[in-house]
Amino acid sequence: MQVRRDPRTRFFVKPTRIVAKEEARLTQALLEDNDEVCLLPPGSWVILDFGRELHGGVRLDIPTTQPKGNPLVRVRFGESVSETMGLPDQDHAIHDYRLPVAWMGRTEIGETGFRFVRLDNVDPGITLSVRAVEAVHLIRDEPWQGSFACSDERLNAIWETGAYTVHLCMQDHVWDGIKRDRLVWIGDLHPEAMVVATVFGNHEIVPASLDYVRDQTPLLQWMNGISSYSLWWLLIQADWYARFGDQLYLEQQRRYLMSLLERVLLHVRPDGSEFLGGHRFLEWPTSEDPEAIAAGLQALVVLTLQRGAWLCTVLGEDGLARRCKEASDKARKIQRLTSSKQAQALVVLAGMQEAQSANWNVLAVNPYRGLSTFYGYCVLEARARAGDIIGCLNLIRHYWGGMLDLGATTFWEGFELDWKENATRIDELPLKGKHDIHAEYGNWCYKGIRHSLCHGWAAGPTAWLTQWVLGITSAEPGMAKIHCKPHLGDLSWARGTVPTPYGLVTVEHQKQADGTIETTLTLPDGVAAI
Repeated sequence: MQVRRDPRTRFFVKPTRIVAKEEARLTQALLEDNDEVCLLPPGSWVILDFGRELHGGVRLDIPTTQPKGNPLVRVRFGESVSETMGLPDQDHAIHDYRLPVAWMGRTEIGETGFRFVRLDNVDPGITLSVRAVEAVHLIRDEPWQGSFACSDERLNAIWETGAYTVHLCMQDHVWDGIKRDRLVWIGDLHPEAMVVATVFGNHEIVPASLDYVRDQTPLLQWMNGISSYSLWWLLIQADWYARFGDQLYLEQQRRYLMSLLERVLLHVRPDGSEFLGGHRFLEWPTSEDPEAIAAGLQALVVLTLQRGAWLCTVLGEDGLARRCKEASDKARKIQRLTSSKQAQALVVLAGMQEAQSANWNVLAVNPYRGLSTFYGYCVLEARARAGDIIGCLNLIRHYWGGMLDLGATTFWEGFELDWKENATRIDELPLKGKHDIHAEYGNWCYKGIRHSLCHGWAAGPTAWLTQWVLGITSAEPGMAKIHCKPHLGDLSWARGTVPTPYGLVTVEHQKQADGTIETTLTLPDGVAAI
């Protein structure tokens, strides 16, 4: 037999509350460990809340003999209450089951992302007795090494929500979502990989995900069919090596990495302008903005050639490093105008525009609108480089915090602050006269309840808060030397831990009365702060 061990652990989770019911009796028994049973007459139903987003399915415990055979039930999973009330989207994972269940036994149903479950008795001839409905939670049972706390509890909740979002997405590989997009999208992996590094350190799942997509993509194709996503593969390689310094792993990428860089060079004209083929795409909110796409792709090419030149130098490929640097120097001079925050952030990160100018002219203008959860990480990075730390903290509080205000326990595939206006929370029954936020909103590939409410690409603030507020970054590959440069903004204190290959760095910053910061730093053996 060929046997592969599942890296995940199974946990059984009881529901925390009854959201709603019709004709169901003794439903409180489902929340407690006792000998009582919930009774579901024909046509009755109950909606259960498990308290937070989970990945897995449910197990029904039917204790008694049924006189007419196996009872027929309908089970609907939902990341919102609204999703359990209608016809859930069935792409990537089944959310709506109608099936017989075992009596005097247990039946497990489903594997998806959910927080809510609706159970209907659709058998016309049987009153169903249910002893328990438990979630079967599938997750890697691994402790968080990284931590963060500060004087603002809202930021603490956002850091933890981002960490939990990505933790749920760490299944066999790093999936983009646990309900929909249960696969590796390599561009989306960039903020996810930064969060994995922040919370779990040098975890094998990131290299495994990079290798998986590499092995699925012949060099004459673009990863996931999107040219920019092949560029993101190389950028993740560079960021992962810069942090953890795994020379052996980098050596394993030599042939593919060099060939990919050669292909990128073929898509740069003599004047430095890019002409990438494939699906010319940054992310969905800019997908209908050709100026943003042109500016963003030009910046991504510059970033790729810059970072690729550095990796080639590390690998001793000096000739290719020189060609990449020459091409990136030319490409940096190409200016593409855009009012897109996402594309403008890439332009700043590529060194093609001065950060403060870009911040005050584009990024900080109407700062909580025109964003995306995916590229939010890049926007935060660009604004931080402009020194606008308070602006970044307020962006996190309002934009990502807006999802928490609507009942989120994980961050969403897409979000607009305007959705909050006269809307029901995702943990409430939809109300007449108020917007049903899950069913009504979303765009492009995530319209309505197809919208994923647990999407790893949205977790960027977790990595950003550790990197910029705690200020711990790698000064050389492998983190034998680190920088400690805190940026508290309007915070009075912050503390946390940062995983390195040598162990945990522990840091605490306290703002003094004169505005200076007093830092207490504890370093593992082998690590020095410079």
